[in-house]
Amino acid sequence: MMTAVQRLHDVCKATFTMSAPPSAQALQRVRTILDSIQASDVGLDEVDAMSQERGFGFFGTNGRRGRHTPMVARWAPPISYLHLYECEDFSMGIFCLPTSAQIPLHNHPGMTVLSKLLYGSMHVKAYDWVNPCDEKLNSDPSVPRSAKLVVNRVLTAPCETATLHPTSGGNIHAFTAVTPCAVLDVLAPPYSAVTGRHCTYYREAHSVGSNPGGIIANGEHREESQVETMLEEYLPPDDFVVQRGEYRGPRVGP
Repeated sequence: MMTAVQRLHDVCKATFTMSAPPSAQALQRVRTILDSIQASDVGLDEVDAMSQERGFGFFGTNGRRGRHTPMVARWAPPISYLHLYECEDFSMGIFCLPTSAQIPLHNHPGMTVLSKLLYGSMHVKAYDWVNPCDEKLNSDPSVPRSAKLVVNRVLTAPCETATLHPTSGGNIHAFTAVTPCAVLDVLAPPYSAVTGRHCTYYREAHSVGSNPGGIIANGEHREESQVETMLEEYLPPDDFVVQRGEYRGPRVGP
């Protein structure tokens, strides 16, 4: 009997090619299978993830004069990436995040990405460029670029698969774990240094035309999604580490 993750591989193989972008109908077929996949289908256990995190925590000490030392992490479980499959047309992988872990804002140049939250709760913040085709801005990484906020919410499993496109849907996004969580990503095509699809990280420089709450701008009410933010490239902090984990689910392949 074919496993759910193998069905996902097969429909991705039929959908994603370098010769043409996928049709809306083809993407819906991929989403339908992703929507049906559960953590157990890829060898993950939410209860086990919760119990493992209990071994991590915080400590504080009082000095000889009673001075309180701020609570700091004793140690922290790293973000793990579980590799399932990759070819030139698409890749499949799972990010496992402990509570409060964050994957900073990063882009997906020329890529379609489908993300399925397998368990837990995760805050997603995502932007699209205001002028995605501005070659002058694209060629100078030192110049902050204007982006519009399109997603800013907490997702809790089970929920529908999220889809982003090369210039829409929140191509530049960040994940923050509200609880231990895992997300299955399909990237089409995958990152590739050879073809110029590099992963670039960004941070928010400042908002344009609004206060941080997005309530009043120049006397005019504006929704949060209308607020433009300047994003600048940067190197992620040293404590942002993604380790390669061991995928223990069913075999995936041609």
